[in-house]
Amino acid sequence: MSPRPDPGREFVLTLSCPDQAGLVHAVSGFLLDHSGNILESQQFDDRLQGRFFMRVHFDVSDPETSLERLRTDFAPVAEAYRIDWRLWDAAAPTRTVIMVSKYGHCLNDLLFRESTGALNIEVAAIVSNHRDFEPLAHSHGIPFHHIPVTPQTKAEAEAELLDLVQRLEIDLVVLARYMQILSDDLCKRLEGRAINIHHSFLPSFKGARPYLQAHQRGVKLVGATAHYVTPDLDEGPIIEQDVVRVDHSQDPDELVTVGRDVEARVLARAVQWHSESRILLNGHHTVVFR
Repeated sequence: MSPRPDPGREFVLTLSCPDQAGLVHAVSGFLLDHSGNILESQQFDDRLQGRFFMRVHFDVSDPETSLERLRTDFAPVAEAYRIDWRLWDAAAPTRTVIMVSKYGHCLNDLLFRESTGALNIEVAAIVSNHRDFEPLAHSHGIPFHHIPVTPQTKAEAEAELLDLVQRLEIDLVVLARYMQILSDDLCKRLEGRAINIHHSFLPSFKGARPYLQAHQRGVKLVGATAHYVTPDLDEGPIIEQDVVRVDHSQDPDELVTVGRDVEARVLARAVQWHSESRILLNGHHTVVFR
């Protein structure tokens, strides 16, 4: 495990803009003027779209160089090059809400990774439409919010969730096998900061018991997809995918076990990359600086 960034001394800058000459020079010149030392730099030139993407992790030696000063001084550079950008303290944990229903493998995995320091997130709350994982939340000292959802109360439930997100100043909402469809309005409000996980069988095996359907069809690969949530159900920008090979000897229950394991791993990677600001949206695609 790599050492944690030094609070207030290490920063991450991400940016995207129309591709043009002088971008890297402008960024490196800005860092030089502010006692910045580049620790990691990645960039991508999307020639099809004519856009440039960059992520820079750097530290500063001048004790007077603060996050606020960096943001203020970079603004004119961003304006000159029409840059969409974010700049933040690399050590700051991502304030997160995890949502779950009846399947807890992804929730449990994320909580374990957070507790060991493998994820730089702060789980501020766990939200569920059932009470099954209330004891697990309490064992980790995390507030649990039971928000039941019915067709008649869906609007009120989403309003309660959105109020929680705003009140707790949440940066990321993770749907860790939360089995409710979010409304278009809520998806738009959470755009770019809500991650979902689902099995790889969509759109082939929808509905109940997809692993049984997969077994009956003799599938040879079981996998999972993590993506940002959009109003288009399960079709948001993909962050990460993985597959595991299976064979005829595994029954439906064994496929479920394999599937849950890969779902947890894929979701954890997506959450990690988001929390480290390694994901930049590029239309319906993502640029992921691993």
